[in-house]
Amino acid sequence: MAKEGKRLVKARQGLDPVKAYSLDEAVKLVKSRAKAKFDETIEVAMNLGVDPRHADQMVRGVVSLPNGTGRSARVAVFAKGAKAEEAKRAGADIVGAEDLAEQIQKGEINFDRCIATPDMMGIVGRLGKVLGPRGLMPNPKVGTVTMDVTQAVKDAKGGAVEFRVEKAGIVHAGVGKASFEEKAIAENVRALIDSVIRAKPAGAKGHYVKRISISSTMGPGVKIALDSVGQASVT
Repeated sequence: MAKEGKRLVKARQGLDPVKAYSLDEAVKLVKSRAKAKFDETIEVAMNLGVDPRHADQMVRGVVSLPNGTGRSARVAVFAKGAKAEEAKRAGADIVGAEDLAEQIQKGEINFDRCIATPDMMGIVGRLGKVLGPRGLMPNPKVGTVTMDVTQAVKDAKGGAVEFRVEKAGIVHAGVGKASFEEKAIAENVRALIDSVIRAKPAGAKGHYVKRISISSTMGPGVKIALDSVGQASVT
């Protein structure tokens, strides 16, 4: 097992590794321990009682964080004609069709979110093996396949975060920066948790949310008490 560095050992001081703290306490502890030379991302991990190998237990969705993510997402839009012009006016960083698909196939992926109008999915569908593993494949379930490109670009730029459960039944998502006020971080965490709860699949059995923890990029994880984020989260 790799030896922990002095910085991480120091960050763990005063933390009870077993205790689950209230959301407000957890946020305060994580924020106070974010001592890196850059503005660390605040991350939430939710362990869910689902098996995503089964279609009826997949958890996926998108949440618009009330206080944004703290970073400006680069947005690519697959569109033609009037919709392409609309996307540009909305602030999309990259707009194209076949030309954009060619760039992506060459490995030129200079964006964080990808949006497409429905008529472009014939082109976009061929990029599944490239965009899928990166979590960039447009999907109507999360609002990234739409004719309302203005709203989609606005959401992507304004703090919309996609989440998808991993094989181990865990949802990971960034919910802001360590420089945010504690209240803003807590509000973003609640928004994510609420969205994951609303996305509870029909096939989920027993306890849906088993454990929640929060951490900064370089800091230790802190467990959040489930009852501090609402009783609905534990069933």
